[in-house]
Amino acid sequence: MPELPEVEVTRLSFADRIAGARIESVRLGKPLRWPAGLPANGLAGRVVQAVRRRGKYLLLDLDEGLLLLHLGMSGSLSFAARQPAAGVHDHFDLATTRGVLRLNDPRRFGAVVYAHSEDSAEAVKLLGGLGVEPLTEAFGLDAFHAGLKRRHAPVKQVLLAGDLVVGVGNIYASEALFMAGIRPTLRASRISRPRAEKLRLAVRDVLARAVAKGGSTLRDFSNADGQAGYFQLEAMVYDRAGQPCRVCGTPVKSIRQGQRATYFCPHCQKS
Repeated sequence: MPELPEVEVTRLSFADRIAGARIESVRLGKPLRWPAGLPANGLAGRVVQAVRRRGKYLLLDLDEGLLLLHLGMSGSLSFAARQPAAGVHDHFDLATTRGVLRLNDPRRFGAVVYAHSEDSAEAVKLLGGLGVEPLTEAFGLDAFHAGLKRRHAPVKQVLLAGDLVVGVGNIYASEALFMAGIRPTLRASRISRPRAEKLRLAVRDVLARAVAKGGSTLRDFSNADGQAGYFQLEAMVYDRAGQPCRVCGTPVKSIRQGQRATYFCPHCQKS
């Protein structure tokens, strides 16, 4: 699943190019996760003012309303002056005066939703429960530690939940916990303030480095220009079960948490 770095990399790859474009037409393919909420021809003539990100959602601000896009489990966006004929997995085309934005989503877990504003019911339903953005100054120690102290679930599950801090998916949760020296099974409420600060800084560092590396391409992720990411090449523990830890040489261990694979070093993450 594309995580925060992949979504941010996607945004950066086309935001400047589409800003100021006038929408000419919209093509909708097979239904996605949620209904679009607007007839395809209802966007014609509107202008794309900017592209923002909130968690794993991309927000296309229009001169009237906004579009919320989610890449789901396997979706990707491409932006080009012209696109080839739509394939079986191409479910949304936004044709503009500056190019065509296309959503390809083989599993159809993604979404394209129109909302009149961020305060409308459609937007609040999708964005209202999201936690703080980890790459902003709003991600502070006091609130983060207080939130951890209220949770009795394993810390990795708390990071994945997205209501305390948003966008820390499976890859980057494992990497941040390794960097902070915290075992993923440790109950969040047992994490001290100093260790919470290590984890907060690790989350910020891992996500920022992933964005700089173009995200992680484990299967088929690419940005809107078709470029793959490279963060996976420097992962310390993720998807490295049985391989030696890059720090101490102990074999990396893999366990299941909430039906997701978790990777950690038993020596570097003792508790």
